[in-house]
Amino acid sequence: MGSAGRLGGALALVTGGASGIGRAVCARLARDGARVAVAVADRDEVGAGDTARGLRGHPPTPPPHAAFGVDVASAPSVTQLLARVQEHFGAPPSILVGCAGITRDEFLLRLQEAPFREVLGVNLTGTFLVTQAVAQALVAAGAPGGSIIHVGSVVGKVGNLGQANYAAAKAGVEGLTRSCAKELARFGIRCNVVLPGFIVTPMTAKVPPKVLEKFAGMVPLGRLGDPQDVADVCAFLASEDSSYITGASVEVTGGLFM
Repeated sequence: MGSAGRLGGALALVTGGASGIGRAVCARLARDGARVAVAVADRDEVGAGDTARGLRGHPPTPPPHAAFGVDVASAPSVTQLLARVQEHFGAPPSILVGCAGITRDEFLLRLQEAPFREVLGVNLTGTFLVTQAVAQALVAAGAPGGSIIHVGSVVGKVGNLGQANYAAAKAGVEGLTRSCAKELARFGIRCNVVLPGFIVTPMTAKVPPKVLEKFAGMVPLGRLGDPQDVADVCAFLASEDSSYITGASVEVTGGLFM
């Protein structure tokens, strides 16, 4: 029944899978041979569908990869997502990679309450809602373990100009991860968080090239990160190769801030 690869037999749910890090994670998990296909969840259903179609050539046997729309900041939407995933695949996902995130940058003295709450709603509340739903489904199904991976940010550790809302949300994700790891360990469910540094994604496309060059110069390894760099770490944490790792924060920064 299993398929080749270290994730053979697994079903993975990736939120924020329409582009950037989320899309790279989907491709990597599929390439690692999940028997049941990667499910892509994103508000951008067109982008999510593109991601799922792009995975067709990767190893998993049918059922095929599928795309699902979701608003991670909405509890009813997340509940519906899990129901649709389980109906489609016949089982809850044993791997969750939470990549969904937004930015609404502004300096603290001008930052309004609405964009502060919006960023926390998607990046922190959304992470909690999806994590809780997946964990509940795994426990209810009596599934033997699972791996939950949150994509945070090194900004949650060090802060950043104009990102008080984003930094607060990502710092919260780290605390959420550790609490989940402690509570879910008795069910064999591991929970870890990956902290990317400066990664080239659609978000960074808005940054002027000279500023990006300056950022690259700050990184000891001398380059900005690629989404694949983050995806590789997520695949490791999703697999049994990391079976004794939980509650960990893994920086993927090229040595920035070390």
